[in-house]
Amino acid sequence: MAIFKGAGVAIVTPMNADGSVNYEKFKDLIEFQIAGGTDCIIVCGTTGEASTLSHEEHLDVIKYCVEVVNHRIPVVAGTGSNSTETAIYLSQEAEKYGVDGVLLVTPYYNKATQNGLYKHFKAIADSIKVPVILYNVPSRTGCNILPETVVRLCQDVENIVAIKEASGNISQIAHLAAIAKGCVDIYSGNDDQIVPILSLGGIGVISVLSNVAPQQTHDIVQKYLDGDVKGSCQMQLEALDLCNALFCEVNPIPVKAALNLMGMEAGTLRMPLTDMEPANVARLEKAMKEYGIL
Repeated sequence: MAIFKGAGVAIVTPMNADGSVNYEKFKDLIEFQIAGGTDCIIVCGTTGEASTLSHEEHLDVIKYCVEVVNHRIPVVAGTGSNSTETAIYLSQEAEKYGVDGVLLVTPYYNKATQNGLYKHFKAIADSIKVPVILYNVPSRTGCNILPETVVRLCQDVENIVAIKEASGNISQIAHLAAIAKGCVDIYSGNDDQIVPILSLGGIGVISVLSNVAPQQTHDIVQKYLDGDVKGSCQMQLEALDLCNALFCEVNPIPVKAALNLMGMEAGTLRMPLTDMEPANVARLEKAMKEYGIL
């Protein structure tokens, strides 16, 4: 059974001026998402700047999110690492806090073989009982998990159930859908490919766009699932300019800027990420106004 169907938000981690986690604003962002119809919260992913959180902060943010959400919608925690041992530790701790699943990114920098990826993900999944979503984002990790490896993992390991596909390679995703024969739930990892991936049998998106437009992102998916393909497609196309603006600099630089423009006080970024270039802020602001969220 799927952890969720629909639009899950890859939620930002708001920061104070000194770079510490702003839990007060984090609560506000969580409530904004739930009120906006978001179907799942994915905490401490790429957009949540997990790579610059200490292990203690990482786990504190997960625990806080679970407590605030309080079973109203599922919570999936990003617990992946390029160290298998670290990923096991983070995943086991997140499971203790009551998460509904974990999101495991392909190990970055190491550039594991497909057999290495299989053993890595199997070892982590075998150490916990909650469902696992694999996360394929080769543009960030330098590592691509092939469809055959995904299917092998889902067939061999009971709690590996899904993948967030952010490769951008529609042909690869189509091949995965063809050979999986329903054994893996596919989520779009790119906001500009929600409808294309739904058309291949996907069941939702893990979204950056949802941070600023939760209801609209939810509706793109829900319309499709309800059979209104034309309406879903129209909403997808209407969101493209904003999606492009949200990725005109590396994520989560633009989405934090967007939330700040909305008065949501997402705060600063942790280095090596830096503030958005003024010209790109102007582009983002224009796209937000044209989309009707500013």
